[in-house]
Amino acid sequence: MISRAEFARRRRALMDLMGNNSIAILPSADECVRSRDTHFAFRQDSDFYYLTGFLEPDAVLVLLPGREHGEYVIFCREKDPKMETWHGRREGQAGVKKNFGCNDAFPIDDIDEILPGLMEGRERIYYEFGNHADFDTQIMSWINTFRAMVKKGAYPPGELIDLSHILHDMRLIKSPAEIALMKQAAEISAQAHIAAMKICKPGMNELRIESELKYQFANRGARHEAYSSIVAGGENACILHYVENNAELNKGELLLIDAGAEYQGYAADISRTFPISGKYSATQRAAYEVVLKANIEAIKVAKPGNPWTAPHDKAVAVLTQGLVDLGILKGDVAALVESEAYKTFYMHKTGHWIGLDVHDVGDYLQDREPRILAEGMVLTVEPGLYFAPKTKGLDKKWWGIGIRIEDDVVITAKGNKVLTHSVPKHPDKIELLMASGKPAKH
Repeated sequence: MISRAEFARRRRALMDLMGNNSIAILPSADECVRSRDTHFAFRQDSDFYYLTGFLEPDAVLVLLPGREHGEYVIFCREKDPKMETWHGRREGQAGVKKNFGCNDAFPIDDIDEILPGLMEGRERIYYEFGNHADFDTQIMSWINTFRAMVKKGAYPPGELIDLSHILHDMRLIKSPAEIALMKQAAEISAQAHIAAMKICKPGMNELRIESELKYQFANRGARHEAYSSIVAGGENACILHYVENNAELNKGELLLIDAGAEYQGYAADISRTFPISGKYSATQRAAYEVVLKANIEAIKVAKPGNPWTAPHDKAVAVLTQGLVDLGILKGDVAALVESEAYKTFYMHKTGHWIGLDVHDVGDYLQDREPRILAEGMVLTVEPGLYFAPKTKGLDKKWWGIGIRIEDDVVITAKGNKVLTHSVPKHPDKIELLMASGKPAKH
C-alpha cells in the first residue's frame, strides 16, 4: 500500500520542479459508457492517482506551490445521500481533506467560480492537453478571458507547460513501496498462469482458460486484469494482440497466454507458451528453446548503465542466430540483423516500461539517444517467434507456431531482479508441472 506520506512526497517533489508562482491542474478520469445507462468499471487516471490516491471520478487536482492558504486543492463531488444510495459512497469535501490530506476542497460544480481565481497571477500553468477535450476547452476559455482583461489589470499566465514531461519522469523511477506492490501483482499473475497450465487440456475452449485467469486474479486480491488477456491456441498465437479467446484448444498445438493482474493500481505482464497436450513436439521445443535463450540473455543485460535498448538488441541477435540454426534464415547473422530479416518472425520490441500503466510512462529517448537504465526502473523482457501459416518460403512444419516468453524485471543497484520468476519457463519444468498436479480448487 502507498502511504499518505509517499503521496505527499510525490506532490512536494513535483511542486519543487514546478517552482513558485506556478499551478498544476490535473483532472480525474471520466466514467465511460458501456451501453446506454451502464458504465465500464471506473479506473482512475494514473497520473491523478499517483499524486492523490483518490479513486472517484468528477474530480480535479490543483497544486499551487507557495500558496499561503494551502498548496494542495481538490475539487470533487459533494456528499449526497440520495446519489450515494444509487451509486456508492462519496468522500465529499470533508472526506478528501481528512483522508487524502488536501488543504482545501471545493465542490466540483463550483470549479468555474473558483479555479480561474487560483490561476490568475500564476506565471506558468502545468497541464496535460489532449486527454480531456472538454476540460481543455475550459482551460483555454479561462486563459483567454484573462488575456482579454489585461488592460483592466488582469494578469494572465505567461506559459503553458506540458505537465506530463516532468510528472512521467518521476513515475518512471519506482519507490520501494511501488516495487512491493508490483511484486505482489507479479506473484498473483504467476500463480494464475500456473493454474492455467494445470487445467489445460485438448478440447477446452480458450475462454475456459481466460476465466481461470480471472478467477485466480480475483481470488488472490486483484479484482481487475491489467489489460485484456490474450489466450491464443495454435495459429491464433501468431496474432500479437489476439483477444477473441473463443477457439477450441487442439491436441498437439501450443497455447500462448499473455496476461497480468492489476493490484492496487499496479500492473503485471507475463507471457508463457506451453503445449496443450502437456508435451512439446521436437519442432515446438526447438523453436521454444531459441525464444527461451533470447529471454534469458536479454534479462542479463537489463542492468544499470546499459541503454534500455540493450535487451532488445541482445534478443534480436539470439533470435536471428536461432533462426539460422533452425534453417529458417540463411546467411551471415550480423548481415541478417542489419537487414532486419528476422522481422518476418519477430516484429515487435523486446519490452516496455511497466507500472501504474501496463505500458507505463517515461521517455525511451533522451537527447535522441536510448535512455540509460537506472535503479528503480521496471520493464518487461518479452522476445518471441511467430510462424504464421502460409508464410512464403517457410517449411510447413513451423506453420501455426507462436511463442512469447515475457517477464517483469526491476533494475537494481547492481543488476536486476525478475519479479515474475515464480511461473516456470523452462520446457522441462512446464511439462513436469502440467503432468504433476491437481488444478487449484475453486
